[in-house]
Amino acid sequence: MEPVAGAAAVEPVGEPEQQSSKRARRGPGPFTLLVLPGLVALVGVAGFLAYNGGLDDAWPQGSDPDPTATTRVDASYIPWLRKAVADCKVVKPSVLAAQIDRLSGWSNDTGALSGEKGIAAFTDAQWKKWGKDDDGNGRSSPRDPADAMMALGRQDCSLAERVTDLRTEGTVTGDLVNLTLAAYASGTDAVVKAGRVPGDAEAYIDEVKSLSSHYESVDRESSGSGGAVNQVPGAVLAAPVGNLTVTSPYGSREHPLTGVTKLHTGVDFASPQGAQVSAASKGQVVFAAMTKAYGNRVVIDHGTIDGKRLETTYSHLLALQVSVGQAVDAGTPVGLVGSTGLSTGPHLHFEVVLDGYYTDPLPWLRPST
Repeated sequence: MEPVAGAAAVEPVGEPEQQSSKRARRGPGPFTLLVLPGLVALVGVAGFLAYNGGLDDAWPQGSDPDPTATTRVDASYIPWLRKAVADCKVVKPSVLAAQIDRLSGWSNDTGALSGEKGIAAFTDAQWKKWGKDDDGNGRSSPRDPADAMMALGRQDCSLAERVTDLRTEGTVTGDLVNLTLAAYASGTDAVVKAGRVPGDAEAYIDEVKSLSSHYESVDRESSGSGGAVNQVPGAVLAAPVGNLTVTSPYGSREHPLTGVTKLHTGVDFASPQGAQVSAASKGQVVFAAMTKAYGNRVVIDHGTIDGKRLETTYSHLLALQVSVGQAVDAGTPVGLVGSTGLSTGPHLHFEVVLDGYYTDPLPWLRPST
């Protein structure tokens, strides 16, 4: 922070000499007697600390470092933050902590006038749906921090599950964390209507994500790994079609039909109508149905790799050859190349989803033989 500039000195207006010579000489004023000695002492202490290397701790200079989670939140809350989202792949403890920071600043009394209670700002109606006696003290209360954190975790994880399903079906598009926070801020119906994050939720998402950076240590300590979510362990997937000719890569692009520029969440492979599409690895079919945007779409859950859930998707199919719940192996037929949904011609739109996040499929694929 730049120092505040001092006020410019003002030259006193002199009095006529004849008047000043007649004025009685004054003694030391209150400033000299009371304030000046204190300033001298304070400067002396500062000089001593600076000389002994202690000034940086006493008076931090320059910009403040980012506070860690343990300085922003009671350390006893951290296990509850982790537990609250332990079964949720989308919402991390840092995001949950950031929401609470945004909602109440960790104060139990912030929302007293609005009817919102506790650190997670639950209304009575919301608490009736999400609240439980998680800390086992014999009462379920939004003013019990542990109960509040667990309840907010349940609410967030339920929303995350819902928007994940909507994105899988092709009803909405976007980052799952953003969609979850949007559903919390504006409601799931608003997300569905917009097909993405609605505009009135963007400010809330920006604030929560900015705050979450202060709580990242909770995530690192919880996972025991500082690796990136999108780290690729190797080319472990078989080619889903015989010819891996890319017509549209992963990344930002303008959609050829809608004209909207956004993330192209997978890669498009050129392939003739009716060509065979196969599972890229062993797994279980978790979705197989017609959707508005993706046309006939198959989603396969391959379990976990390095503790991260791996899924692949196959879209715009002419026909489906698998059903939900079916176990598949690498090479099992899942459908035929088509142009259903929002498509300009026959091709396979193939996605790789790691822990709920889209990632570039190409590094995962072994070349076709």
